[in-house]
Amino acid sequence: MIDLKALESDFDTVAQKLSKKKIDEALLGKLKELFVVLKEKKRVLETLQAEQNAKSKLFPIYQKEGKDINALKEELAQNKQQIAQAQEEVRSVEQSLQEIAYNIPNIPDPDVPEGEDEEDNVVLKEVLTPPKFSFKPKEHWEFEELDWIDFERGVKLAKSRFSVLKHEAAKLERALVNYMLDFNAKRGFQETSLPYLVNSTSLLGTGQLPKFEEDLFKVEDEDLYLIPTAEVPLTNLYRDEILPEESLPIKMTAYTQCFRKEAGSAGRDTRGMIRQHQFGKVELVALTTPQESEAMLEEMATCASDLLTSLGLAHRWVLLCGGDLGFGAAKTIDLEVWLPGQNRYREISSISNTRDFQARRAMIRYKKEKKNQLLHTLNGSSLAVGRTLIALIENYQQADGTIAVPEVLHPYLTRE
Repeated sequence: MIDLKALESDFDTVAQKLSKKKIDEALLGKLKELFVVLKEKKRVLETLQAEQNAKSKLFPIYQKEGKDINALKEELAQNKQQIAQAQEEVRSVEQSLQEIAYNIPNIPDPDVPEGEDEEDNVVLKEVLTPPKFSFKPKEHWEFEELDWIDFERGVKLAKSRFSVLKHEAAKLERALVNYMLDFNAKRGFQETSLPYLVNSTSLLGTGQLPKFEEDLFKVEDEDLYLIPTAEVPLTNLYRDEILPEESLPIKMTAYTQCFRKEAGSAGRDTRGMIRQHQFGKVELVALTTPQESEAMLEEMATCASDLLTSLGLAHRWVLLCGGDLGFGAAKTIDLEVWLPGQNRYREISSISNTRDFQARRAMIRYKKEKKNQLLHTLNGSSLAVGRTLIALIENYQQADGTIAVPEVLHPYLTRE
């Protein structure tokens, strides 16, 4: 969550920084109005409290002078009621501020470029060269003769944007998951197995609630939601905790299925497996000190990039502009993999530094020199398993319609 004290003390500066994200100005305007109201409510409360303290000190004086204290008692009783009313009004305004603040995005880092959307993102570097083919490469859904991906039966079992992997594709998916987890573990990320259902407090802590509720699958009559990403349970493992500084950084990796309604993506990527309601993903999450979070972002992006390189997949690093930056992110590096069938790069990993945004919402702190401070949280895909499978199918397709497999995956594939 955004630091309300910082926003209140220097509203215009913070608002200017938030403008990179194309924030709703009406929302900021409402916040500014509430800050003015809160300041006045607090002034009234402080005046009443000062009056109460001053009059309370008159009791011994009145008694010493033999004055009647009944009228004073009555004044104090009335003033006490006014204080209670003023306290309630302050609490009410603070609650309104909090509710609006939950819908205010994180402040972008200074080096995040200006821009409206993905067209304004900045390519940082390209890794490996896209393959050349002596034939027109197919898209992943065109390999019907392999019978690897069954879209029709996915729809029959659930609805559109669900699919079924069969035969070698199912084995390859399993091999990818195991390889990714082992790869990340060698880089110091501890493997973790997690629930696929979380409560609303967890989703509030990482920023999916309340803003993105329409994109979540909720269990009826339960305070439980299917996770949209392993970032949610991994980060919330330490919700409401104070960690010793020497325990940082905490680096974790996990494979989960992820579930999203894709409510705002109508008409986008309707064919194939690019945008599914259920998809597997291996996630990276790190908790670290503010001083080390920028270096951790680079480490996590490098880990995911090296993973793609080990699979022989050409990709590029992209720094997201303000208009394309996610709600909770202060800075994001996307990795985009080359898909020959589409003749373009597509996102396969998104690594974000949320700074103290999630830690403030989830109250994740660390003790530094006997003081409790908010730590920084980072998250990133490593990688989206389905999109990696798509990339392998398209990049390793052969002229005879078969699919080759990178050597690093051979030990992970079941042999007859």
